Amino acid sequence: MKVVAIAKEEPKPITVNGVTIPAEAIAAEAQHHTMPKGKPGWAWRAAAQALVLREVLLQKAKAQQITPAPMELAPGKWETDEEAVIRQLLEGAIAPAAIDEAELRKLYDQAPERFRGPSLYEAAHILFPAAPDDAAARSKAKAAAVAVLTLLQREPRRFAALAAEHSACPSRANGGMLGQMSSGDTVAEFEAALASMEEGAICEAPVETRYGFHVIRLDARVRGEILPFASVLPHLREAQEKAAWVRAGRAYMETLAGEADVQGIDIGDTPWFAMPQSA
Repeated sequence: MKVVAIAKEEPKPITVNGVTIPAEAIAAEAQHHTMPKGKPGWAWRAAAQALVLREVLLQKAKAQQITPAPMELAPGKWETDEEAVIRQLLEGAIAPAAIDEAELRKLYDQAPERFRGPSLYEAAHILFPAAPDDAAARSKAKAAAVAVLTLLQREPRRFAALAAEHSACPSRANGGMLGQMSSGDTVAEFEAALASMEEGAICEAPVETRYGFHVIRLDARVRGEILPFASVLPHLREAQEKAAWVRAGRAYMETLAGEADVQGIDIGDTPWFAMPQSA
């Protein structure tokens, strides 16, 4: 039987108004895009889209003869010329949004309890450490945490002794006590557990964070007071301005991409539509 070799079809080059986006550049950009499980090729398509949009913006800036004026992003760190002209192009194309203070007031009045000052906590914990990317270690740490939590559910007074025996945190020398903490002092998962617990209670299940698994006891909590509208108005205004700018920026880029001759990729069938990584 004669075996016929089937030639593998090479992917079509991606071009924007005749300018080719190199495959090597797409591969490098893909490192900045996390690929969801079960979606092979997602990161590559997202990277290709980002570079197409970047090229569209650069060509538009060139057509408008924008001279780069790089800004200092941090002490000693400046924008590249390409980053600068993209920013300048968008600044010129997108008008600042008109913010309706009455709408912001309505948003605040719908749920004022969302706008609180920092809460204070006094808590203790027992840490069973495991690296985030070590599945075996995390499974072992969780099992150990469950075993100790089961003991504490029967004998909660043993918390300090069990902390001294099992915890990998220096607080074990003080019975696991962490002292007074404020909102933002610990990782989000830990703080969320503290916010949901009753004073004097031990968590119903081990709390998982990047550090491993924690058995937590909440000793005291003082909830932050609801902040007045005047205090949160600047933050609400800033959030609304940013959201409006993102919407306007996406609409502007969609328009530019629609006007461009893009070959090798369907912009309308890409994983997401977002600003180029370096913009």
